[in-house]
Amino acid sequence: MTAPFQPRALFYVQHLLGIGHLKRAATLSRAMEEAGFAVTIVSGGKAVPGLDIGTADFVQLAPMRSADEHFAVMLDDDDRPIDDSYRLERRDRLLETLARVQPDLILTELFPFGRRGLRSEIIPLLEAARARSPKPSIVCSVRDILVAPSKPERGPEMVATIRQYYDKVLIHGDPDLVPFEQTFPLAGEIADWLAYTGYIVDPPPTGAAESGLGQNEVIVSAGGGALSEPLLTAAISARGKTRLKEATWRLLAGPSLSQDGFERLRRLAPDGVIVERARPDFTALLANCVLSISQGGYNTIMDVLAAKVRAVIAPYAGGKETEQTLRAGLLQERGALQVVWEDELSPDRLASAVEAALDGPRTDAVGIQTDGAAVSAKLLAQLVAARLLAAS
Repeated sequence: MTAPFQPRALFYVQHLLGIGHLKRAATLSRAMEEAGFAVTIVSGGKAVPGLDIGTADFVQLAPMRSADEHFAVMLDDDDRPIDDSYRLERRDRLLETLARVQPDLILTELFPFGRRGLRSEIIPLLEAARARSPKPSIVCSVRDILVAPSKPERGPEMVATIRQYYDKVLIHGDPDLVPFEQTFPLAGEIADWLAYTGYIVDPPPTGAAESGLGQNEVIVSAGGGALSEPLLTAAISARGKTRLKEATWRLLAGPSLSQDGFERLRRLAPDGVIVERARPDFTALLANCVLSISQGGYNTIMDVLAAKVRAVIAPYAGGKETEQTLRAGLLQERGALQVVWEDELSPDRLASAVEAALDGPRTDAVGIQTDGAAVSAKLLAQLVAARLLAAS
C-alpha cells in the first residue's frame, strides 16, 4: 500500500529582541503538523529553552540578535558584532537546509514586512526555491500590526517582493480589531495575496485548572524580557500598594533579560515575591492566577485573552515600536483590559491599574477571532494541494 502523501514545510523565523516571533511560529507549526505537514523550523535567533515545537525538525542558524531596541547593530551569541562571513555562513546553512528538506511549502515569518537586514540570506532562499521543480508554495506569515517603515521607499519595496516571490500572505489577526491597511497603507496593492486567519493563540493546557499552578497568584511577565526590567521593578514596588499585597507575586523574567538584571530583581524582591525565569507552563499559571501584569506583545496578550484573567498591560514603546501600544489601546477601548502607558509607568500608577482591573470584569477575547493556528494550517494545506495538482 502506498503511504499517504505528507507535504513538507520549511518555516524560517528570526527573533532579534523578544521571543514572540519564534513562539508564534512554534504554535503555528504544531497546528500544521495536525493538518498533516512535516515541518522544519529554521531559527536565526538565540536558543529559547522549553519551546514547544511538537515533533518538528529544528535547525539553528548561527544565532543573531539586536544589540538594542534600535536594531542597528547585530550581535552573535558572544555579543560580538557580526560580519559578512557570519552572514555567509547563515545563508549557506539555510540553502543546505532547503536542498535537504525539498519542501512543498516555504514560510517566512514577517519578511518582507520586516527583517530587511536579512535579505542577504532570505532572497537567496526564495530564488533557490523558485528554481526548484516543482516550485514550492511561498507564503509570508505576519502578525496583525506592522512597525512603520524607516523610509518611504520601503513600502513599495515590500509590495514588489510579495508580487515577485510570494503566493500568499497570511495575516494573523482580525480586521474587526485592526485591519492590515491601518499599519500598511499599501495593502490594497497586494489585496489578492492577503488572507486573514484570526489570532494565533496558545490555549491553556487541558487540566490547567486542576493542576493548581499559580492559584491565586499575581503573574508578572514580559515575554522574552530583553527590555522588561522597568516593568518588573515597578511591579515589586507596586505590590504593597494594592489589596493583593498578601498574595504571592510571581515575576517571570524572559531568557533575554541579562543575568545582572535578573539578579537585581531577586535582590529587590521581598518575601512573597518569587523571581524566576520564564516557564513553559506559563499558560497554566495564567489559567489559575488572580491577575496578570505584562507587557503587550502579540503572544502575551493572546495568552491573557485565552485565559480570561483580569489583566493589566504595560505596552513597550521604545525605539520605533508602536505595535504594542496600538493593540493595547484598541483592546482597552473594548473594555478588555487595563493599560499603563510606558511614559506613565510607576509603582503608584501600576497599583492604581491593578485596583481598577480587580474591580472590573474578567478579560475575554471580546468577539475577536482566535482560531488563527488551525485556520492558517487549513489554508496552507489547500494552497499546497492546489499547487501540486496544477503541477501534475
